[in-house]
Amino acid sequence: MEQFVFFGGKGGVGKTTVSCAYASRCATDGVRTLVVSTDPAHSVSDVFDQQFGDDPEPVDGVPGLDAMEIDPEDEMQRHLQEIRESLSEQVSAAMVSEINRQLELSHGTPGAYEAALFDAFVSVMREEGEAYERVVFDTAPTGSTLRLLGLPEFLGDWIDRLLYKRKQSIDLFEKAAIGDMEPRRLMDGDPVIERLQRRKEFFEFAGDAMRNDAAFFLVLNPDQLSVNETERAIEGFDERDLRVRGLVANKLTPEPDEDETGRGARYLREKVATERDRLRQVRERFDPPLVAEIESRTTEVRGDVLSEVAAALDIETDGDGDSADDPSVRADR
Repeated sequence: MEQFVFFGGKGGVGKTTVSCAYASRCATDGVRTLVVSTDPAHSVSDVFDQQFGDDPEPVDGVPGLDAMEIDPEDEMQRHLQEIRESLSEQVSAAMVSEINRQLELSHGTPGAYEAALFDAFVSVMREEGEAYERVVFDTAPTGSTLRLLGLPEFLGDWIDRLLYKRKQSIDLFEKAAIGDMEPRRLMDGDPVIERLQRRKEFFEFAGDAMRNDAAFFLVLNPDQLSVNETERAIEGFDERDLRVRGLVANKLTPEPDEDETGRGARYLREKVATERDRLRQVRERFDPPLVAEIESRTTEVRGDVLSEVAAALDIETDGDGDSADDPSVRADR
């Protein structure tokens, strides 16, 4: 299995439960694991009944497992502050107030939230990757996740263009200043070029890690809206050359006992029949296999119940690597 494992899906399908269950099983199997929440709901603390912050902390009762929760608003403010400090060092004092004004306006612009959150989880991949054999991400809902995953290629090309323009600008400025003489080597040590180059390397790492060192799983519920959303998500991943490894069907209705004949039992049987039809669609229409079918619980998914969910996941936990045809990741048919 790859080092980085992402669980995504429509909001409310149970990504946090599945992420925590898989992370717990990895740790139980002897794999040093970190589970990271990038979902604004921050339910990881609820699952383990323990408060987590933006630094890894040990999970009580689960040796080998750490957890952290990235606060999107804090990441947005930190992201903007880093930009503010970097630009303030590179422009005149007269421009600083205008930069601050523009950054305040950017706080609510489309894409700013995604960019900050993207920086956060890629930073986790870079900084925590050496300390953990497995890093499990409880991601934000599918739409936001796909926008994040599309950033490396888009921003990498954009930075290339900015680098070209910056170098061209320095070259023209120097030629204008000293006529036909050779321009001085002001490009060496230029703070703007250095920052752009660091960002380019950051996005190159992100793209390479997500294509070569990451496995993606989608969690869905057995209803038509969730199935349709999952289909769109799979298409979105395909467009970005990212393969969805498997699908987790969560919150399935338990079937009543055969001797139950009341109104409630009839309702449950009809609901089970409808859900089975949805799962049939998933098996027939989608390439990624179903790697788990998890029934709804009447109690909170914690402790022993979390272990039951973990046992239902047909996803390997070892750190020896994995291939597309590995039989240990297969459909539960």
